[in-house]
Amino acid sequence: MKKILIIEDETSIAELERDYLEVNGFESIIASTGEEGLQKALSEDYDLILLDLMLPGIDGFELCKQIRKVRDIPILMVTARKADIDIIRGFDRGADDYIEKPFNPNELVARVKAHLARYERLVKQHQPKKEIQFRGLSIDQNARQVFIHNKEVQLTAKEFDLLLFLAMNPNRVFSKDDLFERIWGIDSVGDISTVTVHIRKIREKIEVDPSNPEFIETIWGVGYRFK
Repeated sequence: MKKILIIEDETSIAELERDYLEVNGFESIIASTGEEGLQKALSEDYDLILLDLMLPGIDGFELCKQIRKVRDIPILMVTARKADIDIIRGFDRGADDYIEKPFNPNELVARVKAHLARYERLVKQHQPKKEIQFRGLSIDQNARQVFIHNKEVQLTAKEFDLLLFLAMNPNRVFSKDDLFERIWGIDSVGDISTVTVHIRKIREKIEVDPSNPEFIETIWGVGYRFK
């Protein structure tokens, strides 16, 4: 399911966008301020961002600039501003498209779908297919998909990152501290117990018998190893 971040301070508009997107099969998360929107955009994985330009705190122009420095995903401006200079300014900050308020919700959904499809085509054109395969387990790095005997299993972003890292380093033992630093980052909020939780969840999804794992082995007193 594609995940959309809605950064919009007008509750009625944000909820309208969310409702129409969810009816069309998208997961939608709302942030009501620039600061909240920036935090979510940089700390979580999204497929597209709907960005209001007139926001309390950090405005949409600065927000777009900051997000674009680290995220290469479609950003659609949603704005009541109709002046060409404002639209050009938004494009200069890295936005991909804009839609004016008031808007037709069906047109908004159509724009979202079109930009997601365009982005996927561009990614596929520029990235060779990369797959890691072990005994019926297939990890598609580009599509961020995991299959067990050709059946897809749904992993969260961090679960996928953790599984991919271990699979790319088979037969090497990593401590919980190592894995937490590499996947979450040394400055992340939380502790190494989250590694244990994520390993358990991954096993539940990819192992025939999670209590007797075939892929991710526990090395007692040390850490984990992909075998």
